Amino acid sequence: MELTKEQLMIQKMAREFAAKDLAPQAEERDRNHEYPAESLRKMGELGLLGMLVPEQYGGEDMDTVSYALAMSEVAYACASTAVIMSVHNSICCGSLIRFGTEEQRTRYLIPMAKGEIIGSFALSEPEAGSDPASMEMTARKDGDYYILNGTKRWITGGATSGVFIVLAKTDPDAGHKGISAFLVTKDMEGFATGRLEDKMGQCASDTTDLIFSECKVPADHLLGSEGDGFVVAMSGLDDGRIGIAALSLGLGQAALDQAVAYSKQRVQFGRPIADNQGLRWMIADMATDVEAARLLVLNAAAKKDRGEKCSKEASMAKLYASEMANRVAGQAIQIHGGYGYTREFPVERFYRDARVLTIYEGTSQIQKIVIANHVISDRKKRKKK
Repeated sequence: MELTKEQLMIQKMAREFAAKDLAPQAEERDRNHEYPAESLRKMGELGLLGMLVPEQYGGEDMDTVSYALAMSEVAYACASTAVIMSVHNSICCGSLIRFGTEEQRTRYLIPMAKGEIIGSFALSEPEAGSDPASMEMTARKDGDYYILNGTKRWITGGATSGVFIVLAKTDPDAGHKGISAFLVTKDMEGFATGRLEDKMGQCASDTTDLIFSECKVPADHLLGSEGDGFVVAMSGLDDGRIGIAALSLGLGQAALDQAVAYSKQRVQFGRPIADNQGLRWMIADMATDVEAARLLVLNAAAKKDRGEKCSKEASMAKLYASEMANRVAGQAIQIHGGYGYTREFPVERFYRDARVLTIYEGTSQIQKIVIANHVISDRKKRKKK
C-alpha cells in the first residue's frame, strides 16, 4: 500500500529515535533487566505514547497505520520497549478512550498520553489465561469502594507502571457477563506487586504478579459499568493484536537485516557465504516472510482506520507476523552459525525476544479459532445472499 507523506514522516521520526536512543542500549538493558524509563520519557515527549489518543487529552490523534509503522521501528531496535509501548497505547489508552468517564480521562489519560504515567493491563491469572471467564479474582461493592481479592499473573509493567486496568468478577455466577474493569494505582490499600519473573526474553520489560488482598478501590474507579469488563477486554484486542503484529514485523526485519549483513562479510571457502545458493534461498524465504507480514499488518491497520470490522484481519496479522518473527530469527541464527548462538551477535536476543510473540495477546491457537470463526461465519452469510 502507498503511505502518505505524514505516515512516512512519522516512520522516519520513530526510526531515527530508535536508532539513536534504543538500539545502542538494547543489549545492556536485556542483560541487566533494566527498565527503559528514560527512553519512555523521551517517547512521551515525541508523542509515541499517545499516538491513538485524541488531541483534547494531550494525544497525537494519529491513524493506526502510523501507529503500526512507529511500533515496528521501535521493535526493530528493542522489543522490550515496544511491548511496553503496545500495551500502554493500544489496550490501556484505548480502553480509557472508549469506556472512561470525563473525570477518569482527565485524571489518567492526559498524563498517560504524555508518558508521565505508563499503563498496564491485568487480565491473566494463574488458572485463567486464554479463558478469561474462568478468572477467580473477585470485586465486591462496599459503600464507596470495591474490595478486590485475587492474583493477576504475567503482567507487563507490573513493577513499574503507574496505573492498571484490572479485571475482576463482580458477579461470580454470571460468567463473562459478571466481569468488571477497574482503574487501580499502587497507592491503594491492599495492593502489592509479586516477584519479577526471570524470563527467556524481552528482559528489559518487567513481568510480575499483582496481588490484591482486600484492596480498596474507590467506586468511581470502575471503568465502564458493572459487567462491562469482558467487553472492555475484547474491545482492545484488535488494537492490541495489530500492535503485537507490528512489533513482530519490526523484530523480523531486524533479524533479516542482521543475517544479510553477516552473510556479506563472513568469508568461507574463499568467498562471502552470501554467494552460496543454499543461503541465498534462505534469505529469499526470510524476505518474503517479512514482506507478507508487512502487508497483513498494514492491511489490518488500514481497515481499522476506515472504520471497518477488522477482527479477522487483526488476528491474521498477529498470527502470521508472530510466527514469522520466530521463523526468521531462527534462520538468522542458522546463517550466523555458532556465532549466532552466542551473545556476541544480536540475533541471539532477537530469537529469545521473538518466542513470546506467539503467546501473549492471544496464542497462535486462539488466533486460529478467531480466524476460523470469522471465515465460517462469512461463508454462511455469502451463501444466504
